[in-house]
Amino acid sequence: MFNNSMQGGLVIRPSNDRDKPFLMNLYNSTRDDLKHVDASHDFIEELIEMQFKAQFEGYGEQFPNAFYFVIERQQEKIGRIAVDFGHNEVRIIDISFIKAAQNKGYGSVVINALKSAAEQNKVPLTLTVLHSNVPAINLYQKLGFKIVDNKLPHALMMWLPESKTARFTVNSSHFELSN
Repeated sequence: MFNNSMQGGLVIRPSNDRDKPFLMNLYNSTRDDLKHVDASHDFIEELIEMQFKAQFEGYGEQFPNAFYFVIERQQEKIGRIAVDFGHNEVRIIDISFIKAAQNKGYGSVVINALKSAAEQNKVPLTLTVLHSNVPAINLYQKLGFKIVDNKLPHALMMWLPESKTARFTVNSSHFELSN
């Protein structure tokens, strides 16, 4: 798959049941949109927990072969990533970091490790990102990803290994992307 020890002292390991409190807190920290709902604190927390469970179940249905990892630095949990290693692509389903670990280059390190895995398997690395998440789009483009489909509210982005041509279909439209 890919090397679980990376530069910057990062380690990626499979998540387990003991990680659930960390994963819930991490998810909670990414849902500022729900924290501004005009409702009681308990209702908002319950809503966020329901969304967390729905996201996990949705990923499981859409990507039944996905792997879920915790990202650690110096044995401290700092993030998570969900990845589907398919026959025709490596798909980053979700990646997030605690606030203290954001904007430190850790996402680039993890994505570059996945690019190496995709390169070894001669398949594209893909992900979707919200159009409103401009900093993430800029990062992905800096890392060599190209937008290949713009179906609001998400953009499908793809990185190709060297000298690789990808032929793919999105919403009945056929595309060819070359590196």
